[in-house]
Amino acid sequence: MEKKPIKRNENIVKLSRDHHASLLFCWKLRQGVKQHADVERMIKYVSYFWTKHLAPHFTEEEKFLFAPVKDDKVQKAIDEHKKIKELINELTVKGALERESKLSRLADMVDEHVRYEERILFPHLESELSGEQLKHIGTWISDDPLLDTYEDAFWEKPVSL
Repeated sequence: MEKKPIKRNENIVKLSRDHHASLLFCWKLRQGVKQHADVERMIKYVSYFWTKHLAPHFTEEEKFLFAPVKDDKVQKAIDEHKKIKELINELTVKGALERESKLSRLADMVDEHVRYEERILFPHLESELSGEQLKHIGTWISDDPLLDTYEDAFWEKPVSL
């Protein structure tokens, strides 16, 4: 059975595109862990991605998309945002133990969160919010794409000579 792409309301499609960048972030972390890349290099990337991508994305979701609906599904996403931020903060503390396993956990956590929002929360919000509300939300969401321009490709397989 062929999976059909999820049809997203045009006013929040930019948030779904951001989710694609977040899934690529997870893949890069998993590749880095799999290849035993230097943990400090990966943590610098996590810091970069948090600042440039995840934090602004979470803010937009919470401030604009989630604000009109107060229910358990929205609260779950907000709680997951907090847990992701806490794990990132734990990673960036010098001398933190088990950092490689925390990087794997972060990749899993972000991946599961994105899939929850795409498969459950966004369809729920699209049915709860009126077309006018979604249109209004769309005017507040930044049009700027989240481009990952990080240059240290720690996730690439080292070239053997």
